[in-house]
Amino acid sequence: MSDLTVDTITHALLAGDRVMLGRAFTLAESARREDRLLTEQVLQNLLPHTGRSTRIGITGVPGVGKSTFIEALGDYLIDKGKKLAVLAVDPSSPKTKGSILGDKTRMEKLSRNPGAFIRPSPSGLSLGGVTSATRECVLLAEAAGFDVIIIETVGVGQSETAVRDMVDFFLLLMLAGSGDELQGIKKGIMELADGVAITKADGDNLKRAQQAQSDFQHALHLFPAADSQWTTPVWLTSAVQGLGITETWLMVERYVEHTQANGYLTYVREQQKILWLHEHLERLILQAAMETRSGKSMAHIEQEVKAGHVLPSAAARQLFESLGRDSTG
Repeated sequence: MSDLTVDTITHALLAGDRVMLGRAFTLAESARREDRLLTEQVLQNLLPHTGRSTRIGITGVPGVGKSTFIEALGDYLIDKGKKLAVLAVDPSSPKTKGSILGDKTRMEKLSRNPGAFIRPSPSGLSLGGVTSATRECVLLAEAAGFDVIIIETVGVGQSETAVRDMVDFFLLLMLAGSGDELQGIKKGIMELADGVAITKADGDNLKRAQQAQSDFQHALHLFPAADSQWTTPVWLTSAVQGLGITETWLMVERYVEHTQANGYLTYVREQQKILWLHEHLERLILQAAMETRSGKSMAHIEQEVKAGHVLPSAAARQLFESLGRDSTG
């Protein structure tokens, strides 16, 4: 991508160039230092044009119907005149680091809609159901003029909390009759959800879905009040029948209006920026420690740890202290 400059990317994104948006996403996800620096410079230019979208995080266990639900919601939003970007995170193999990236196939109709932009990305080694560049991609999509940005997580259930620190509204999809509801009643991801949608509430599953709705509503009443002073609603959806899709967007709009009025939305976005700063700093420190030239090599220290000669925490401290010697040496 040597032909790309900061000005070229900036102007193209502000003009809504989707080909350039895809290339900018690739830059943001790159491990090359040059690409990361270029992305930072572009984002610095674009900052005044970001922050105007509604950011929605959607999670749920595999099989809950995330892609089908997002496709139905996406079609509805585009019919309302919204421009939609979907950042879909696919799981990566811990062995090969590869991903299938099949979300465009699962959302075939939506991917053909000119009002939508779907970007599947590999999770890589990132935890929490997102990628290491998800925040950057959100800003790039906002600058390109997208009104609503949906982040679809990998789908591993209770551990998918990182996305909550990147979005305005966090939606948890649950499937009745699969044992899912028993996990949902536990604390954890349920406490973070701003809304709970019971999927596939149709046919023979309708009664089970209605019972699950009642169970979740009861369980949520047992949790402490949210800092947002928002009462988490539970509703039924069926992407096949179009049930609950309109209600989902109305719920998001009500939440945004509520949190804008009491100042919570502004507070949360500010805190998300600080968290991004801290996480990136930790990543840079780890990278610097891995590349340190002072003292013992990383390979040697790892060998001592594996052999049980050095406590892992003590070895980590040695590496951290060596960073200071590198910077002053």
